Amino acid sequence: MQKALNQMNLQIHHVISDITGITGLRIIEAVLTGERNPVKLAALRDGRIKASEETIIKSLVGDYRREHLFTLRQSLAAWRNYQKLMAECDGEIEEQLAAFDAKIDVAAQPLPSAKVHRRHLYTNEPSFDLRGHLYRVFGVDLTAIPGISALTAIHCCPRWGRTFHDSVVARRSRPGWACARIMTSAGAGNYR
Repeated sequence: MQKALNQMNLQIHHVISDITGITGLRIIEAVLTGERNPVKLAALRDGRIKASEETIIKSLVGDYRREHLFTLRQSLAAWRNYQKLMAECDGEIEEQLAAFDAKIDVAAQPLPSAKVHRRHLYTNEPSFDLRGHLYRVFGVDLTAIPGISALTAIHCCPRWGRTFHDSVVARRSRPGWACARIMTSAGAGNYR
């Protein structure tokens, strides 16, 4: 999509950070339905966009040639298909995690509320409660370790196994030691 927009001389990527975000997709869909007026296209921006409407208008003056519109349409369709495939993968991952035996009764010991330090969620985060599944399977909240998100934990699970103890994760006063201890017990090397 970015290449097609560049060939059309639409420099919207200099104004918005993500062309697959709300504003980017609104503008791309409007362009594909036939809208060419930069003022009307700029009016589709989300309120969180920091750039002014005038700046967006300037970035939307371009050459809407048929071959570039075709490429943009094909690229958007491919992107949407990939989003669908990723959602199917999320569903399969969730089913696989649900098949693991629980080490903890989540009803008796609910997962503590998350302290989110990030300003935004990443676009590759799964569409289900990954943190909750990890808590049920491992019996500890792996995200209590500073620097470990649910995505980091799921990527490390094949290496860690399900054999480390609560005492390792509970040592929050020395998080570096806890991470090193977990990695060492998983056979990842000596990190002391």
